[in-house]
Amino acid sequence: MMTMEEKVLLLAMLKKEENETLRDILAILESSRVFTMKEGRRLVKGLKKGGYIEENELTLKGSAAARSAEEEFRL
Repeated sequence: MMTMEEKVLLLAMLKKEENETLRDILAILESSRVFTMKEGRRLVKGLKKGGYIEENELTLKGSAAARSAEEEFRL
């Protein structure tokens, strides 16, 4: 089961602007007080290990999880 923070991170990656990097996304989420930069890096590491992120981009598995989170948040 994914945490709310992991879902928010994946969704932010799905909705990112073309010129935004993963570091930019972490900084945005940190400034929004979703998590600290240290927590964000820990989440990214776990998502990479889980196969959701590869080379700082979403994998197919990550995209599917992000879309699922998007539907969940719409409710």
